[in-house]
Amino acid sequence: MNEVDAAIKVINARTGSADFRVGLVLGSGLGALADAVEGATIMPYGDLPGFPATGVAGHEGRLLLGHLAGVPVAVLQGRSHYYESGRADAMKVPVRTLARLGCESLLLTNAAGSLEPDAKPGSIMLITDHINFTGVSPLFGETGDDRFVDLTGAYDADLAGRLRAAARRERIALPEGVYMWLSGPQYETAAEDRAARMLGANAVGMSTVPEVILARQAGLRVAALSIITNLATGMAEAPLTHAAVMGNAAAAAATVRRLLLAFFAAYDEANDGASG
Repeated sequence: MNEVDAAIKVINARTGSADFRVGLVLGSGLGALADAVEGATIMPYGDLPGFPATGVAGHEGRLLLGHLAGVPVAVLQGRSHYYESGRADAMKVPVRTLARLGCESLLLTNAAGSLEPDAKPGSIMLITDHINFTGVSPLFGETGDDRFVDLTGAYDADLAGRLRAAARRERIALPEGVYMWLSGPQYETAAEDRAARMLGANAVGMSTVPEVILARQAGLRVAALSIITNLATGMAEAPLTHAAVMGNAAAAAATVRRLLLAFFAAYDEANDGASG
């Protein structure tokens, strides 16, 4: 029995083989959003074979199975990062487990540094594309043709349209941009951030891209949000700290919660004009 099969066996024993529709990954400082999950069955990652240990403040390391605005959801409360273990595939089993649970879509959130002076801490950015600046892949070492994942349209246009529509309904500003993945855990230098801007990035961070690749390989549609927690190196007077990142993410959590609940409330509706 492989690790995904073993994890599914544990989950089915708790949930009775229920099907879920949307997976959600909660990034740094957003763990409190798990409180919005209705009727949640909660399982620590340690109870699930192949799920990673999480060693960063703000990443609880729990799977929650329940509903958001009536939509059956599987929520990963926290992730493991490449810099924690040197493994880009640390989230492989969790993402593949979500697919096996019936999820059709994966909504990712992260904390990110803004490369745009107007995108202040506490704002939210809809990710429209990414740049993998690490040079690594969660699919290293795999065999078979399905490792050659097509990332054309990696960020689903329909889901993005639904998030835009939810933001309009809630009167939440939702700028869009390109996210660059860097390995961390150190913050980037001012020169690295200048290079990122020259390459077309609007925000930088240390996660998410491996999960996008894994999700697309598994056939999941993907949408992603960056919660802007700091201005990039050289753009702010105060030094960058994880405590500040966590604080700014927590301050934005109520807005993120409003946006996500509006998104899920309309998930089954025909979103005419949502992609505009």
